Amino acid sequence: MTASTAGGELAEELRRVRERSGLSLAALAARTPYSKSSWERYLNGKKPAPRQAVEALCALTGTPPGRLLAFWELADAEWSGRARPASAPREPEVPGRPAPSPVTPAAARAGVRWWAVAAAVAGVAVACLAVLAFADRNPDEQARTATEPPVRNVGCSADSCEGKSPVAMGCGAAGMITTLATHTAYGGRRLELRHAELCHAVWVRATGLMPGDRVELSLPAGRTRSVTAEGSLDAGRYLATPMASGDNRTSTRICLDVPGRRPECFTD
Repeated sequence: MTASTAGGELAEELRRVRERSGLSLAALAARTPYSKSSWERYLNGKKPAPRQAVEALCALTGTPPGRLLAFWELADAEWSGRARPASAPREPEVPGRPAPSPVTPAAARAGVRWWAVAAAVAGVAVACLAVLAFADRNPDEQARTATEPPVRNVGCSADSCEGKSPVAMGCGAAGMITTLATHTAYGGRRLELRHAELCHAVWVRATGLMPGDRVELSLPAGRTRSVTAEGSLDAGRYLATPMASGDNRTSTRICLDVPGRRPECFTD
């Protein structure tokens, strides 16, 4: 499987997410239902990645899943053979009529991508119906059919989380956090004070930062945690301060320092 295939493109995107998170293969195996060797195959394109594995990686790293799942739809069409265009019958040439134009590889790929989008829309509709059907079941039946959550272990708790990354420790996964406060700062930059009950820790997640922007979380007893957008790769994406142990927002202060401007602070 090469990087020019849809499966190769998916593997490359998965590797980028994993590398940005700082998670090792062992950490992925410990916090998801997939083994270290399975993750090695998925990330290197040696084996088709299940949709659930893509969702698990997104949940663990706090990555919005839409883009990766779009890549997965294309790769799944390729793996299953649905992406192979059928050979069109050759039309007989008629005197005075222009010869039919051949289907170019680019047009074929475009057709596959349209097919994948249509399949994704249909999949969402089916999922919605499934959710409605699931909701009508009694609690005991729901419990029996529940599946293992995408993220099953966290890497730290309370004091052992001090100064560690919420992403690398699995504390910021979907469904595991509560947003205690949200602030919109200069230029639409968004600052969220987040809390993970399982990890007993808080941190700030920032969105829309530009290179040089710095976000600092101040807590009681003089504790501070900060993150700085270092370059173009950090611009616009989610960035998180290291964690501080704690379960409430009492006396927390969040400051945004934009180069050339006075710091903008919020007290919760």
